[in-house]
Amino acid sequence: MYIYEDYKFLMDYFKSGIQNSDKNIAHCILFWGNDIDAQYELALEISRLLNCKFDGKPDCNCLNCTWIRNNNHPAVLTYSKNDNKPSDDDSKTLFSINQARMIKNDLAVTSEYHRVLIFCDKDDEGNLGGLNPTNFSIDASNALLKTFEEPPSNTTFFFLTNDVTDMISTVVSRAQCFFVPSKKDEPRNFDLVKEVMDGYLELERNEVLDFNDKLNVLMKENNPSEIFTQMQNYMAGMLKSNLMNKHLKIKLLHDINAVEKAKKEYKLNINIQTIVETLAFDLIL
Repeated sequence: MYIYEDYKFLMDYFKSGIQNSDKNIAHCILFWGNDIDAQYELALEISRLLNCKFDGKPDCNCLNCTWIRNNNHPAVLTYSKNDNKPSDDDSKTLFSINQARMIKNDLAVTSEYHRVLIFCDKDDEGNLGGLNPTNFSIDASNALLKTFEEPPSNTTFFFLTNDVTDMISTVVSRAQCFFVPSKKDEPRNFDLVKEVMDGYLELERNEVLDFNDKLNVLMKENNPSEIFTQMQNYMAGMLKSNLMNKHLKIKLLHDINAVEKAKKEYKLNINIQTIVETLAFDLIL
């Protein structure tokens, strides 16, 4: 399966946790990145591992594995503005409070399966999209807050989004977040940051102030949000080219998340020089 080839690091991590005698994985998992389809496939495959009656091999044909591959397992459900809504729910543009109430009632009933709830956006043609404040409102999220905090046993929530900052803090603070790099051949512009970022992984600690000064110049001459995005594009490109280097993958995933934190701080109007200084020291380990 391509998911094991393209996302070996993530699948090894989850498989190890699931095969632990305590099924030691988080009950709330947030995937973020540009490829929502890949996030969805990852969530389904992890759901299969959680429910497989045998050893979880990719070619297992037990009933649970077959159901999940066909996306019709009774306990692995997708929730969006167009999926799994109460019959009397006429909301068309968002995940609704009525859906949240339905989920709470459904989870109150015990199940023989490991229940998996996958939250995402989906249009009328069935194309997947990421969650954001428009399609996954604060009110609906807060209606599920207690469920996220204290879920029933054998229950896992997945949230799929393009950007961590598209999710409200009550979800992010309760979820384990994973960046899912896109394997699609799509343009990733990093022209503005290439000169500064080239070789940043080899910089020594005594070079961090010079790196910080160069980043500050970029921020003054350009939109900081665009610079942060291009930095992530640069790192994602390196990640895609070094999938077999476990140490480098861990470092790059750390750095992408560090830039994501900086982006969020910028949106909160924190002083940009303070943000950049913290980021520079975080990147130059």
